[in-house]
Amino acid sequence: MLIHPFILSVSSGFVRLFFAPRVLTLFLCIHFISQALASVTDAEIKSLSETLYKLDSNRATASELVIEPQTLISSSATGSGNDLSSRPLFKQVSSTLLSKPTYKALLNLLDNYKRMTGEVEDVPSQEVQEQDTFLQQTMNTDLGRELYNFLHSKGAYSSQSEFIQDLKMMWFGLYSRSDGKLDSSGFEHIFVGEIKSGKVSGFHNWLQFYQSEKQGLLNYYSHSFDGPWTTYPDVLGMQFNWNGYYKEVGSAFIGCSPEFDLAIYSLCYITRPGKRCYVSLGGQSLGIQTYTWDKSSYGDGKKYIASAYPATP
Repeated sequence: MLIHPFILSVSSGFVRLFFAPRVLTLFLCIHFISQALASVTDAEIKSLSETLYKLDSNRATASELVIEPQTLISSSATGSGNDLSSRPLFKQVSSTLLSKPTYKALLNLLDNYKRMTGEVEDVPSQEVQEQDTFLQQTMNTDLGRELYNFLHSKGAYSSQSEFIQDLKMMWFGLYSRSDGKLDSSGFEHIFVGEIKSGKVSGFHNWLQFYQSEKQGLLNYYSHSFDGPWTTYPDVLGMQFNWNGYYKEVGSAFIGCSPEFDLAIYSLCYITRPGKRCYVSLGGQSLGIQTYTWDKSSYGDGKKYIASAYPATP
């Protein structure tokens, strides 16, 4: 049966609108959740991000991950496209680190996408299962549970399964960046990277960088930002060529676990969608920039994530 969003009533020359009960309930629910999340303070975000940082037990250690940042350039020189580093960024990555459940789950997802926008993404059942595995493995960590508990306490989600389903739509739901074709998702843009208008777009994950470099698909040029952290995770703003296409500044956490990446970006997107969100990691402040995808939506008007990354000078 078709449920109309509202009912017109004409009486004594007046037109009245009555929302159907189901639509009104959904409207009130969305409004309540939005209000609850808007009430999350900057101090709460910083406190929770510090907790997530401390809970990241799967982060790389200095013996598990060795990088060579090499040439540091000024932010005004990032558009030059000059290869100023003779060696790869990643010198050593431990196979033990990469064999951890959340790492394996993320690595299985990275080869599922067509990098060119305008090409429809096919999502066979195996890839759907890989998405589910990644999200479930993330929620199996103390870090993932801590994020859920916080959002649950704010009334955003009533159960962990509801939270996981929303993450799945938010991150993996398809939308169109080109010609009306379902060619993109938040996960593809942020974790994998895309090519749009002859340039690298997105690409904010260190494991994808490492894999691409290892496969000979990526040439590291330089970096224009190196965060103040002396242990992992750190943050780099990098210049590189990905299979013939240049990225002027690709910022990413380096050495964090996959669950940390997903949790920090999700925290900022859910509580500060489309805005600069300030987190605290090991006593150091960092801005996370998020963007909403406003041209389409899922569920009852929710917005897909368009982008998220560490904001570097």
